[in-house]
Amino acid sequence: MLNADKGAASGLDGSKLHIGIVQARFNEGITNALAKACREELQALGVPDDHIQHVLVPGALEVPVALQAMAESDEFDALIALGCIIRGETYHFELVANESGAGVTRLALDYQLPIANAIITTENLEQAIARQTDKGRDAARVAVEMANLLEKLS
Repeated sequence: MLNADKGAASGLDGSKLHIGIVQARFNEGITNALAKACREELQALGVPDDHIQHVLVPGALEVPVALQAMAESDEFDALIALGCIIRGETYHFELVANESGAGVTRLALDYQLPIANAIITTENLEQAIARQTDKGRDAARVAVEMANLLEKLS
């Protein structure tokens, strides 16, 4: 909870925000931990539970299309992408990592909507486990900070 307290102490206020989370199920042990840390941090930042919509998709390549549907609904102040891509023995790792990342970035720019990208890419399971909690918390803080910033800029 030290990180959550740090986030709350930084002045980030999510109490009026509506946040959408898209979680890939592939590597579910890791993505569940990402989601748990993310939701706990959103709550620590004041985002009400009923202002969080959390959906699951099969894998990282499906995350952008669900994010797009959320963006088009115009119901969210920020979105969060959660997933885990672990390098294998084929080129598939690069394809999935590059395409999912590019899709998330393109949507953020096209819709002028903050999207915190916590689709982690690692060489192995140990690296993923080491990052799962911090990256989930980081995604929540990024979403709240950027939603508040864009509100001030508009």
